[in-house]
Amino acid sequence: MSKQEKSANPKITKRDLRRAGSRYNFMAVNLFNYESQMGPAVAWALAPILRKIYPDDDEYQAALDNHFNYFNSTTVMSSMILGATTAMEEKDGPQAKEAVQSLKTSLMGPLAGVGDTLVWVLWPTIIGSISGYMALQGNPLGAIIWLIANIIFWFVKVKLFEVGYTSGTKLVTSLGSKMVLFTEAASIMGLSVVGALIATVVKVTTPLTFQFGKVSLALQTGVLDKIMPALLPALLTLLVYKLLDNKKWTPTRIILLVIVIALAGSYFGILKA
Repeated sequence: MSKQEKSANPKITKRDLRRAGSRYNFMAVNLFNYESQMGPAVAWALAPILRKIYPDDDEYQAALDNHFNYFNSTTVMSSMILGATTAMEEKDGPQAKEAVQSLKTSLMGPLAGVGDTLVWVLWPTIIGSISGYMALQGNPLGAIIWLIANIIFWFVKVKLFEVGYTSGTKLVTSLGSKMVLFTEAASIMGLSVVGALIATVVKVTTPLTFQFGKVSLALQTGVLDKIMPALLPALLTLLVYKLLDNKKWTPTRIILLVIVIALAGSYFGILKA
């Protein structure tokens, strides 16, 4: 492409960036395959914006083929990576082909680790726990908050495509150390929410009472609560987490086990609702 042809290309607008971000986040896992993972989704998402960058058909096809290569990362973090590669291609054209692929390859793994922690673990844990607790209390806002939070999150993911475009390759150095600190802070927050949820939502108590002559001692209030309030819920949660780590125990089996423990404990008077 000559400099004259390149300068004649329409400038990429915010609307183009939002469209590309929306297309990618909508199809990131819908076009997933085991050979190139998210590659087809990347090519489909960037197709309109690449058409603007490469008016020549051969260059356009070469750019699409380049994006069909293997790519796999958390969608929210991918938006920043693809935004950055878009800026590189707009600036350098076909000469950016190898640099684009190198940037995608080098960033998709590290940023996937950050994204998986924030998006697939902490985000649903924190927001879902709050919404679930409100629902258990009979508050319909629980379901509404969950829906609104995910709608907002959609716009955040699309916006991050624009952030990657405007920041370019600077995000590699500027976000590196900050992302680690943010992930650690979010992890602490997530653990705090889960810990509070165990004490407030998981209800496990025992009616057992020890009788010594005329003196009686309730096991729950006289012993367990003195050691640690909500000790039984914490032990049950620990058991569930340990079983989830065992490949022989599926979530369905664990649910059935909890039901059996509840029924047996209630029948023999060891546990109470």
